[in-house]
Amino acid sequence: MILLILGLALWVGAHLFPRLAPDARARMGNAGKGAVAAGVLVGLVLIIIGYRGAAFVPVWTPPAFLTHLNNLLMILAVFVYGMSATTGRLRGKMRHPQLTAVKIWAVAHLLVNGDLASIILFGGMLAWAVAEVIVINKTTTWDRPEPGPAKKDVVLVIITLVMFAIITGIHAWLGVWPFPG
Repeated sequence: MILLILGLALWVGAHLFPRLAPDARARMGNAGKGAVAAGVLVGLVLIIIGYRGAAFVPVWTPPAFLTHLNNLLMILAVFVYGMSATTGRLRGKMRHPQLTAVKIWAVAHLLVNGDLASIILFGGMLAWAVAEVIVINKTTTWDRPEPGPAKKDVVLVIITLVMFAIITGIHAWLGVWPFPG
């Protein structure tokens, strides 16, 4: 659990540093960008190693029906994440689509994982995404982009379904079948 917690701390710190200490980050120049990226990457590696190596400590037993809700939320999370790159009508409907997607992803996974490591990982990522939105909203203004053509939103739906299938395949490859049997 130590590596998981250290990884989360590094992930959160690296992401929040440029927003909470913009002058210090600016003084670092390009090296600062590299340091932040390295912090995020090392944090992610520690999170993965820590989570995969954590002992299974049951906290609660999720009911099986929540798997269906998890899968619906995951499709929504992939779609919302994709909104950050869309140039369709949905462009500009949401200020923080990537962070909103992380929140949806975290809640979905908290619903179906009742062990301590999962609660730390997904709860920690949920807390980070909430904090990040608050910090961004207090430190920056947003110029809402103009919407684009509706056909780009159709492309987003197709990409969402393909990405969900890929994510499902990765989960299956890792030994976690995401559908109730």
